[in-house]
Amino acid sequence: MKSISIKSLIISLVLLLGAGLAWAMKPTHKIADDNSKINLETLVPKQFGDWRLDEKAMPVVTNPELQAVIDKIYSQTLARTYVNGKGERIMLSIAYGGNQSDGLQVHKPEVCYPAQGFQIFNTAKGALPLDKINEAIPVKRLVATQGARHEPITYWTTVGDQVALDGLQWRLAQLKYGLTGNIPDGLLFRISSIDPDDTRAFALQDRFVNDLMDALNSAGQARLIGKLGKPGNLSVP
Repeated sequence: MKSISIKSLIISLVLLLGAGLAWAMKPTHKIADDNSKINLETLVPKQFGDWRLDEKAMPVVTNPELQAVIDKIYSQTLARTYVNGKGERIMLSIAYGGNQSDGLQVHKPEVCYPAQGFQIFNTAKGALPLDKINEAIPVKRLVATQGARHEPITYWTTVGDQVALDGLQWRLAQLKYGLTGNIPDGLLFRISSIDPDDTRAFALQDRFVNDLMDALNSAGQARLIGKLGKPGNLSVP
């Protein structure tokens, strides 16, 4: 009876120690507080290269339940439609969150599009080459359909200063910051176009991103794509 009590006491002490250690190591400092405040509205120009803001484009209406989730996750969102001289259109959506902790992960297209009644097909990882700086952004490509609407999508997400496409990469990046007591910020950058030809749509989207990055200084680029060339950033399994 006595040995059982001692064993129970040891187990209780270990559990308490573990709980205390977890509390002590819980990250509390937001790295977003160390940087200049991001303003998506001014960061992304309304006109660059051959692209200009399409003032006539109708905003996408989000159902109230999904909008409530988005408002909780993100501190800033930006939704625009751009058109070029050929009349080709790109829909841009950026969502930024200053706290990418466990409960505030980015809301990915694989989740939000089905919530709007779309079906998702052909999800795959890829790399979007940035020609002028000889780098590539790890991205995900997918296609959303609803009735006759065929919408190829390219997107990436960042955690702190690196791109993290899947759950494992996201967790590893989060752990890296958490071990130093920091809470990373992050964003989701998504572009899409209405086009039955996926190859043509993705090529147009790549050109749009290149034109946008050419219009930004290095600080602006880093805000949207992190620091490319870091270990793990360019590996696309």
